[in-house]
Amino acid sequence: MKIPIILVALFSISPLSAQTAAPVEKAPHSALKPEPRGAGWMKRHESMNKKAEVNQFDILFIGDSITQGWEGAGKDTWKKYYSKKNALNLGISGDRTQHVIWRLQNGNLKNQEDAKLAIIMIGTNNTGHTQQDPAETAEGVTKIVSLVKEGCPKAQVLLLGIFPRGKTPEDKLRLINIAINERIAKLDDGKTVHYLDLSDTFLDRKGILTKEVMPDALHPKQEGYKMWAKAMNRKIKELGF
Repeated sequence: MKIPIILVALFSISPLSAQTAAPVEKAPHSALKPEPRGAGWMKRHESMNKKAEVNQFDILFIGDSITQGWEGAGKDTWKKYYSKKNALNLGISGDRTQHVIWRLQNGNLKNQEDAKLAIIMIGTNNTGHTQQDPAETAEGVTKIVSLVKEGCPKAQVLLLGIFPRGKTPEDKLRLINIAINERIAKLDDGKTVHYLDLSDTFLDRKGILTKEVMPDALHPKQEGYKMWAKAMNRKIKELGF
């Protein structure tokens, strides 16, 4: 009697294949990737660093051209309210979140550990330049808030919603900014980070952004800065400043 021969195929299992593959880290998108700009921008950045190095400021304004505009169309309002409060303007025209991130990591917050209040508004250029995904811009804003809290641990953070842009409520760029604001509003923790949306301050009853407030439907003129200060100062006083 013949005994049947049974052949069993053995498949080798690689030890590596049995392990869970390590997750691949996603490269940071542009709104999160720190980035400097050109020579004129660098000159202003360095001038702000010099101010920060030699002086301890109580209030920091962080942003883009709308913030820098306190030195232009808003200068009289700034002089009336904020120069007396020992405030530093850290706004640069054209900045997106990635540029502010770079600045905060490269000197703008030096010596500002005792700052009492940091006012942040940024993101409209991510919208205007590339119509960036609101979720990405919001992540950039979140990083900025984190850097400010790290560099100014004693400061209250007043995070402003991005101002409305475009003449009408249906404007595509305005809708993108609204979507960003919906996301960054969630950063308000009621303790050290406070979100404030001033959009209604600048709009008429139909949601129109008039030339008297923002002639280019983006940047406030003198009246716009007065409106901004009046509305924001109520919150600043509420925070004890």
